[in-house]
Amino acid sequence: MWDGAAADGPGRLIAGRYRLLEQIGRGGMGTVWRVEDELLGRHVALKKVHFPPHLGEDERATLHERTRREARSAARITHRNVVVVHDVVEDAGLPCIVMEYVPSRTLGDVLKNDGPVDPGEAARIGRAMIAALRAAHAAGVLHRDVKPANVLLGADGRVVLTDFGIAIASGTSTLTRTGELVGSIDYCAPERVKGAPPGPAGDLWALGATLYQAVEGRPPFRRSTPIETAYAIVADPLEPPRHGGPLAPLITQLLAKEPEDRPTAEAVQARLRESARPHTPAPDPAERAARTEPAAPGPDRPGTAATALLSPGAGEDTTARGRTGRRTVAWAAVAAVLAVAALGGTYLALHDSGRSAASSAPSPSTSASKTTEPPVPKGYRLVEEKAFGLAFPVPDGWTRKKLEDDAEGVAYIDPTGMASLRIAALDFASTDPLQRWKDDEARSIKQGKLPGYRQLRMQSTTYQQRPAAIWEFTWQGRARQWRAVDLGFGKPGGTEYAIYLSAPAADWDRYKPVFDHVRDGFRLPGQAR
Repeated sequence: MWDGAAADGPGRLIAGRYRLLEQIGRGGMGTVWRVEDELLGRHVALKKVHFPPHLGEDERATLHERTRREARSAARITHRNVVVVHDVVEDAGLPCIVMEYVPSRTLGDVLKNDGPVDPGEAARIGRAMIAALRAAHAAGVLHRDVKPANVLLGADGRVVLTDFGIAIASGTSTLTRTGELVGSIDYCAPERVKGAPPGPAGDLWALGATLYQAVEGRPPFRRSTPIETAYAIVADPLEPPRHGGPLAPLITQLLAKEPEDRPTAEAVQARLRESARPHTPAPDPAERAARTEPAAPGPDRPGTAATALLSPGAGEDTTARGRTGRRTVAWAAVAAVLAVAALGGTYLALHDSGRSAASSAPSPSTSASKTTEPPVPKGYRLVEEKAFGLAFPVPDGWTRKKLEDDAEGVAYIDPTGMASLRIAALDFASTDPLQRWKDDEARSIKQGKLPGYRQLRMQSTTYQQRPAAIWEFTWQGRARQWRAVDLGFGKPGGTEYAIYLSAPAADWDRYKPVFDHVRDGFRLPGQAR
């Protein structure tokens, strides 16, 4: 039982001014009431913070300070999409925040009772949320608990971000004990799970998690237990959103493991503005039921990579990108998960209360999903590399070349000797394919292996439900400019694969389809032949 909770009820007067009318919300840290301000004759909302009975005096003082901070933080933000704070009072020794009353439902309640929303509605909600976060960040305030339960969907269409109860102002102390994690675990960014200081990118990750749940009906990394969820957030690849439509690439990028790989708030707002449209009702139950069907297999999507080999055509300008050492599965994540397990739960809301049974279930495993054998394109033949357990289509007339180091994989060279397809299968995949590319890029440039180098793209993606990254670039050879694309993927700790194609830049439009066909027809060990 929370201190002071039993005494509350309709008709009770708080601070000689605020008359309780009805309870409109309850969470791990407090209860929210619709009240009448008898002095001004208006309805407002009052959030009464509850203290767990086992807290000591110093911890109670900390919670008091957090409540005052919430009021101060929210008061610093003036924006239509941020709830307005009017007053801070005390009742029976418990702090209370008086704020604007917004007739609404929370996004969490909508998802629980009505099911996922369509991408257009998600974009509309996301557009208001990012506007609120930009206003908060501009005022030097981090929210730190962005989630569906803290998004109010007003009856008039207004979207409001609320509950800055664990917000932090830039330059202030965190008011947490060593090892204590503040926030709801489903929406905690990887760097926060690992104990790094919070930053604006953490709020953006939580926005991505909220939008993912809005279109999919479940948080992106929820597992059976909070510990497994924390580990998945840090170490597991993202299962791509299947119902995000045009929002899917943005959601994927917001959920990047590294803060620097996420788009800026300005970029997010611009992209959501393009996708947002007027409010539409949530899909009917029949449509929501259809969303539980497994996703069909597909080609690579925007997301993450592993490692491959760099080489121009066999006839000219041999260069090679150095290989980086394999990193073990994120031991820092293990330590972070154990830290989460050790928490007493005083300030950590591990899951939203009252969530639906469907949303609380762990995400379906993709390991048992059936795959459809891709057809071999016309003008190609299917080759099997039994030493690696792989099969993939290769253009007719391209010849196999054994590499000096069998562990590096194999190459197929076109009849002119100018284009090269390389397939690598290496032990122990890296935990961060994108960082792998960044390291390889920096080292290759430093060693002078890529004269005239220009990066065309380097981004995280997923490929065949594995974390992956794709890197496309050009460099200058002795006689011509070259272009290459490199897709790396693999499960951390398992085998790391790479599909790499290089060819003269002037002929890229002719050779690029080779990479596309190999990527789409690539068959890993155990897949249908």
